[in-house]
Amino acid sequence: MPARQHYAPPGPLGFGGAPLGNMFERVSDADAAATLQAAWDCGIRYFDTAPEYGPGISEHRFGEFLRNRPRDEFVLSTKVGRLLRADAGKGGQHGPFVAGLPFRVDYDYTADGARRSIEDSLQRLGLARIDVAYIHDCAEDAHGPRWREVFDTAMKGAAVALTKLREEGVIRAWGLGVNRVEPCVMALEQADPDVFLLAGRYSLLNQPALEELFPRCAERGAHVVVGGPYNSGLIAGGRNFEYQEASAEKVAARDRLAAIAKQHGVDLRAAALQFCAAPSVVCSVIPGTKNPQRVRENVELMRQPIPASFWQALKQEGVLPEAAPVPGG
Repeated sequence: MPARQHYAPPGPLGFGGAPLGNMFERVSDADAAATLQAAWDCGIRYFDTAPEYGPGISEHRFGEFLRNRPRDEFVLSTKVGRLLRADAGKGGQHGPFVAGLPFRVDYDYTADGARRSIEDSLQRLGLARIDVAYIHDCAEDAHGPRWREVFDTAMKGAAVALTKLREEGVIRAWGLGVNRVEPCVMALEQADPDVFLLAGRYSLLNQPALEELFPRCAERGAHVVVGGPYNSGLIAGGRNFEYQEASAEKVAARDRLAAIAKQHGVDLRAAALQFCAAPSVVCSVIPGTKNPQRVRENVELMRQPIPASFWQALKQEGVLPEAAPVPGG
């Protein structure tokens, strides 16, 4: 399939919306609004959310904030693949999300499901359009051994519907929002996606996207938004990796990175963000946060000077692959 001009959300930083869906802990409406305001004040204009986040809470909060801003001044993405259905028996805990709304979450990767999902999202957001629609979690980590069957349904259903909506100008772009590389590669083989939101698969600790996905995106003119640049917080000094407690091996790898960073006077968080943004196919990096100060810190970290000697040391010591692009490299 020949390369064409694909739409890319703006960078270098965007705003990831999972934490504002009460991920791991309740976030007040006031704190959520303050965090979004901090992002806007810092010049961030790309905002990503999903029906799954809450469920529904993140979209409500994004809409409450964004609908008062000029629509052409920001880019908004959400996701399809899950429909929220009112259920009085639900609410409270939903996966990692706490204090959720009373909705049951049903997977639906059909064409009709994708169209309904977008309409439902527009209702929750209180907006007339979204810019990018990602097919959410059509991968092994969400669906186990039957994930290829789910992926096939998504390619024959949701992907076809989203391609038509793009052609009609209803959305600017579509792609996958996943935590695995393989479905992204397969989507490029079977369809014409514009951009992938890939979480936790390109970071200082983990680079499975480098060898095959990034070159294929470059060939096709497709883009990548990097989610999870801190690998669920481990790189930033936390204890979680990929949404659960980190193994001793991963903690040791983080500590090795931190030691090299200290030797070169580098804030490891700055290195994490800037490393994720370095590949030419990456258009934006979207760390998630529920704290206004952390938003401001991320913006400053993306700007911090990092000596070339630091990146050289990581490669010389085998911490990073030689082929990995680095800032200024």
